[in-house]
Parts: sequence; C-alpha cells; structure tokens
Amino acid sequence: METHIHGGDIYSRSFELDYSVNINPLGIPRAVKEAAEKGVALSEHYPDVQCRTLKRAIERKEGVSREAVICGNGAAELIFAIALGIRPGKALLAAPGFAEYEQALRAAGCSISYYTLKEENGFEAGRDFVDMVTEDLDIVFLCNPNNPTGIAYSRDFLRDVLVKCRECKVVLVVDECFIEFMDSPMEYTMRPFLEEYDNLFLLKAFTKTYAMAGLRLGYGLSSSRALLEAMAAVMQPWNVSIPAQMAGTAALAETGYVESARNLIRSERKYLTDNLRQLGLTVYDGAANFIFFKGPVNLGEACKDAGILLRDCSNYHSLGAGYFRIAVRTRKENELLVKTMQRIMGVS
Repeated sequence: METHIHGGDIYSRSFELDYSVNINPLGIPRAVKEAAEKGVALSEHYPDVQCRTLKRAIERKEGVSREAVICGNGAAELIFAIALGIRPGKALLAAPGFAEYEQALRAAGCSISYYTLKEENGFEAGRDFVDMVTEDLDIVFLCNPNNPTGIAYSRDFLRDVLVKCRECKVVLVVDECFIEFMDSPMEYTMRPFLEEYDNLFLLKAFTKTYAMAGLRLGYGLSSSRALLEAMAAVMQPWNVSIPAQMAGTAALAETGYVESARNLIRSERKYLTDNLRQLGLTVYDGAANFIFFKGPVNLGEACKDAGILLRDCSNYHSLGAGYFRIAVRTRKENELLVKTMQRIMGVS
C-alpha cells in the first residue's frame, strides 16, 4: 500500500533530472556535508536528546528563546506531533495544500473542513477564509507560500487569521518551509507575532533551504510551553541524529548561501515561467522555488519516458489531472527541461 505519494521517488526507476522536489538548487553546502560526515564518525554515541547546540544556533538565527524551539526528524514529524499532541477534533485546511497536514490530522482522528482555493481566483485565498475560522475548530494549517501553488499569503491576511484564531481559541500552524526562497521573506514571516500570540506555531525545515532532504531535520517555533510539551510527549527520544544535528548547526552558520540561492531562483523562475507560457501552458504566478502550471494530462508520463520527473499534482485535494509542479533549478538543467518539453509538445 502506498500511503506516501510525494515528489522525489527516484527509487522506482532512474531519472536524469528530478524536478518533483523543491530543494535548494545549489545543493548541500560543503561545510554542511563535512559536519554530517563528522557526525557519522561520532554516531557510536546517542544524540543529544535536547538538541542543545542546534537549538542555540536556531536561537541566534531566529531571534527567539531556545525554550520556544522544538526540533524534529524533518518538518513531517512535527506536523504529526502537533496533531497527535493536541488531538484536535476539527481542523481547517486550504485546498490544494500539503498532503501531510491531512494525513497527520486523520491519524489523530480529526475531522477536516476545506477552504477551496479556486483557479478562477488564481488560487488565492479570499477574506472569507477568516469567516471560516469558528469556535468549533481546534486547529488551522496554512503554508506560506502555499504548496503546490506557490501563491503567498500577505502578512496582513495571516494576521487577521491569527487574531480570529485567538478569539476562537484555535491553534494556527503556519508552514514557512519555503519562505526563505521568496524575494523578501522578512515581509511575510509571522515570526514577529510569536511572543504576542501563544496560539501560533511556525514550521521550518532544513530540507528545502539547505538541500538536506535525506538528513531529515526540521524545527518549530512557539511561545506556548504547553503546546511544545504536548508535542514532545508524543515524539520518540533521540529523534534527531548526531549527523543531522551537526549538519543543521553548520547550515545556520552559512553566510551568503541562501541569498545566492534566492538570486538564482529569482532569475530562473522567470526563465522557466516565460518558456512554459510560450509552450501554451497555463502558469500561475507563484513566489516560491517551484512553479505550478496546467498542461496536457499526459505530460508527466511523457517527461518520465524522457528521463525527467515532474510532480503530478492530481492527487492534491481539489485538483485533477493536468496540474503539475516543477522545481526551479540551474540554467543548464532548466534548458534541458524546456527543450524536452518542446519536443514532447511539438514546439520548436
């Protein structure tokens, strides 16, 4: 039984290019690789169950108290931890959205209401989303920028949602795993509201920002000690390995790496968007390190046969066949992708 349908399945067959996962196109920084290798050499020991050195590095990076930090085996573990820790009765999700929110909530026995992001509105949320936050809810998940559409929620919109959530005693989870790839991430992050709103939980990951998908490392931020303790109570000890802790600490010491990736993504996102539109595909204006578009339903399989893996988004709630997501990668890779798609679609 396949319960995890995601991008990145390079194991069932061989691909020349994997465009189905949205990680930093610059790859893992050298210092991070070296730190992980040193961690392997130390792995006869148990990891620090409190992740103290890593939390100190996150404290410096985020400007929050280390007591407000929880670390996990990727962001996925933290999504399950918050669902299993607080056992919400009812949740609100935007659709399409990241599938693991639903999976974690279902595992916790939670019922789910959906706010449909409509194609005719460019997959943007309207003010009526705030109206859907009611006292019968326990938790709301939003991803900013959204996965798979790449559309960003403004801080003013999220602040309104947050205020309404507090009024209704609802926890708001804002997934900021892709926010570092935006042109102006500090204008969108909800981090400034952490101290004032103890119903806010921010989700972060090294997976995308530092291309560390295989090392599995994520963290969350909240000013609610009760929430963090509830999450920790359902997480297994030693969940973050020594190589992951050391790699994460090294990653947060990087200078210039993320900004270089942001500049690359800005130019390559435009290159890909322009070329996809020239192919006659419907491309939506996203702000992340990936592009969401609509095309022929057989495009994904045709690209597979050509050695390129796209993310078929037909399994996302509220989407059907013909919706795809591709990562933004380097110019050389992107040129090969464009040429392949031109050949498939008979466009020269």
